[in-house]
Amino acid sequence: MAAALGLWQLLTTLDVNLWLRFAQFPTVTDVARTFAGRLSGPDYWTDLTDSLTRIVTGFLLAAVLGVATGVLVARSRLAEDLLGPVVEVVRPVPAIALVPVAILLFPSNEQGIVFITCTAAFFPVLVSTRHAVRALAPVWEEAVRTMGGGRWRILSSVVLPGALPGIFGGLSVGIGVSWICVISAEMISGQYGVGYRTWQDYTIVDYPGVFVGMVTIGLLGWLTSTSVELVGRRLTRWLPRTSYVPGARPRPARARVTTTATRPAGPDAEEARDEHLV
Repeated sequence: MAAALGLWQLLTTLDVNLWLRFAQFPTVTDVARTFAGRLSGPDYWTDLTDSLTRIVTGFLLAAVLGVATGVLVARSRLAEDLLGPVVEVVRPVPAIALVPVAILLFPSNEQGIVFITCTAAFFPVLVSTRHAVRALAPVWEEAVRTMGGGRWRILSSVVLPGALPGIFGGLSVGIGVSWICVISAEMISGQYGVGYRTWQDYTIVDYPGVFVGMVTIGLLGWLTSTSVELVGRRLTRWLPRTSYVPGARPRPARARVTTTATRPAGPDAEEARDEHLV
C-alpha cells in the first residue's frame, strides 16, 4: 500500500503523461486533505450511514432467502422443477439492470435500492448453497435415519452444518456484488449515500471528492467482507485448518527413527502406539 501510494504521489506530482494522463489525477495529498475535510462534516457520516443501512438490509434478506431457497431446490425435486427454470432465466440479468423495474415497482427509492442490493446477493448465495447441499455425502443422512432421526433432524444436524463452508463462500461473493450494485443504484436513483455523493462530485468536477468516495467504498467493502469471513470461520471452527503464516517458510519435517533396541516393548507400548495413531 505504501509503495502504491508513493508511486501515485510521484506520477501525479511530476504530471507524467506517457499515454496514461496522470497530470489530470489529483495527488495523494489532495485526496487526503479532502478526506479530512469530509470527516469533519455531517454529510459524510449521513452518506455512510445510509449506504451501510441499505447494504446490511439487502444482504441479510438475500442471505436468508438465498439459503432457504438453495436448500429447498437442492432437497426437493418439485421445487427444482418449479423454481429451477425461473432462477436460471433471471440469474444472468445484471441486478443494476433492474433499476427501472425497482423505480416502477416500489413507492420509494430507498426500497428500490434495497431490492437491487438483495437481488445482487441472492443468486450467488442460492447457487453456492444448492451446490454445497448436493455435494454432501449420502452416508451422513443415512446414519441419522438409522439412529431414528427425522427430516428436521437431518436438516439441522447434517444439511446445514455440512453446507456451511459452501454457504459462506456464496455470502463472501454476495457481499462484494452487493456493494457494486448499491453504489450503482445510488448513483442512478439515490438521494443520499456514498455512491450518490461520488457521482455528485464527478458532475461538479471535484476529482479529489471522487477519489474520497472510491476509498470509502473500498474500505467499507473490505470491512464487510472481512466480517462475513470471520463469522464463517467462527461457525465452522470444527473444520480442519492449515497453520498458514503469511511470509513464513515451511519447515521440513524431521523424520523420527526408532530402532528396535530403543523401542519400548509390552502392553504400554501397544497402547501408546494406538493412541498416537488415533
